[in-house]
Amino acid sequence: MKSTGRGMQILRAADRAAVAWKNGGGLTREVAAAPEGAGTGDFAWRVSLAEVAADGPFSAFPGVDRTLVLAEGAGMDLDVAGLRRVVDARYAPQQFPGDVPTGCRLLDGPVVNFNVMHRRGLARAETAVVRGALTVEATPDGALLVVALQGEAEVVSSGAGSVVLGSYDAALITGSSSVAVRTTGRVAVVRTGPA
Repeated sequence: MKSTGRGMQILRAADRAAVAWKNGGGLTREVAAAPEGAGTGDFAWRVSLAEVAADGPFSAFPGVDRTLVLAEGAGMDLDVAGLRRVVDARYAPQQFPGDVPTGCRLLDGPVVNFNVMHRRGLARAETAVVRGALTVEATPDGALLVVALQGEAEVVSSGAGSVVLGSYDAALITGSSSVAVRTTGRVAVVRTGPA
């Protein structure tokens, strides 16, 4: 983790370790979580990249809502609590409860998913995928996480400097700040805070 100064930490993709899923069915690389150092059972919010190489169930997360974004691959045919949901459009956020049985069948080979999870009643997390330019305000009671999903992204934070993110690199901005994001690819912007 590298800081550019007050309020912005740079989280490089190359520094992330692959960890087995909670249920052992795939690999995940944590991008950021709160509180820092929290595990899969005690986070308020958590953002990760998951590699899915085979059909099977998703891990269950009691009391958690999740947003999933297909970042690589053809997609998945999900069964979310008995309801079918085909996820085959890249960069389109899909929301569903993390505590209901969810089965996955790959449409055509492995995928990489960008996952945002937050614990109900404790935290909130809003996720958007952007192409082009966007300015957003970071607030003192939460955090703003910017993750390059496709191509490079430039992030400029008032008072905290600027950085260019490569593929799957992230910038975590805390404290009050005006944050400008620019990309010709796709970037995920996640705003978190108390529920």
